[in-house]
Amino acid sequence: MSKEIREVSGSDVLAALAHPLRRRLMDVLKVHGACTASMMAERTGQAVANVSHHIKVLAGCDLVEEAPELARDRRERWWRLVSAGVRWSTAGATDPAGEAVAQAALALNLERQSGLARAWWTADETEKDHWGAGPFSTDHWLRLTPEELAEFERQLQALVGGWRDRAIPDDGQERESVFFFAHGVPAKP
Repeated sequence: MSKEIREVSGSDVLAALAHPLRRRLMDVLKVHGACTASMMAERTGQAVANVSHHIKVLAGCDLVEEAPELARDRRERWWRLVSAGVRWSTAGATDPAGEAVAQAALALNLERQSGLARAWWTADETEKDHWGAGPFSTDHWLRLTPEELAEFERQLQALVGGWRDRAIPDDGQERESVFFFAHGVPAKP
């Protein structure tokens, strides 16, 4: 998998991203690395045939690719992400259908992100006690130009990328997946 964030603008790619299961499958590959359809089905509670169909849609948009070097035989198919992440924007869109697809993808993305945060805050106390004071939320009002917001994003992406790409210490501690998201958008209080 490339460490780069892929810029997408095609409505076919955005439509592929606007499906909740496809988004989850990409998340499984981000967290667990290359997987077979059976492994992804187990991790998402879906039927293998359903996962296979959606993985093929993602592959058709070059969001995932086969990892043939991991297969033990010709029947086994492993899949991995093509890039570390994707980003898209509706800025400058002139095609109404493409704009609608991009808006749907944005809405799904935000719903997925807020849904994961809501699931944590409604988790049982045993799970919360396990993490102690670790999970957090934060928000701030910054005064920035568009160029400063772009620089802020670059610095934040570099910080998060450093944590994502670091060598995991061999210290015997169990490390669990942690979902992190942030938005920086122009707004008025």
